[in-house]
Amino acid sequence: MKINQRTLALIAVSIATLIYGITFTVAKDIMPNYVKPFGLILLRVSGAVFVFWSAGFFVKAKKIEKKDYKSLAIASFFGVALNMLCYFKGLNLTTPISASVMMVTTPIIVLIVSSFLYKEKIIPRKILGIIIGLIGTVILIVYGNKDNGNANNRVLGNFLVFINAASYGIYLILAKKLIHKYHPIVFVKWFYLFGLAYVLPFGFLDLMEVSWQEMPTDIILKVGFIILFTTCITYLFNLFGLKKLKPTTVSVFIYLQPVVATIYALIVGSDELNPIKIGSTILIFAGVYLVTKQVENSTK
Repeated sequence: MKINQRTLALIAVSIATLIYGITFTVAKDIMPNYVKPFGLILLRVSGAVFVFWSAGFFVKAKKIEKKDYKSLAIASFFGVALNMLCYFKGLNLTTPISASVMMVTTPIIVLIVSSFLYKEKIIPRKILGIIIGLIGTVILIVYGNKDNGNANNRVLGNFLVFINAASYGIYLILAKKLIHKYHPIVFVKWFYLFGLAYVLPFGFLDLMEVSWQEMPTDIILKVGFIILFTTCITYLFNLFGLKKLKPTTVSVFIYLQPVVATIYALIVGSDELNPIKIGSTILIFAGVYLVTKQVENSTK
């Protein structure tokens, strides 16, 4: 049976979401004892630049037009620099479950940004959803990690992950037009090259402090997982998804991240649930549901 392109896009985005969900806990195992947050980001981006520029030698496709470099640089700022810097720094300060729940606000951000960029009207139900979702977000930011020893600065950590979610939402919108115009490898190799220029000043010193000879084998494998799967595979799969789906549809798959992150974190014992996390999660999911209720009825 032949699988249509939309189904393949949905599968690709689902796999990317699964990888992201696992990453919340995997990254916590690495940071900050073995690699500091910004150093890990530089490893991610450097690895991606090497992989995608190497792959680019085997791809014969349309080159980036001069007028699109500015748009690509802006998309890279939100999709690599601000996104990753806030994500890993925030995750280092909070817990995997709280961070994954915070990412669920991305569809709300996508709706708000789309309304400004494309003058899309926000109906009352979606306004209500935004308010409910943000109430849940504020509760989680302020109270979500109370008395959890795995969270060094829960308020700042959750806030930074929220900024990361907003940044990722903006990236989904900015990248939509570019990825329809260029081959995914051509797009992503420049995307990460710009990103490398952004994150190098932040991560260079942290990376120089890494003691590779003292790093356990399982931690090295986890670093490899983040470089290859969390960075390279997920971005390619999401790019394929964005070619076939709307940004709002792709962002909705973030709903699965807290489920995967929670199950994995509970299995390995790196986090725990509490009433505040559960209550704020329900509010955020309710808000996102109201905001994106019509997505499933869309042609994309």
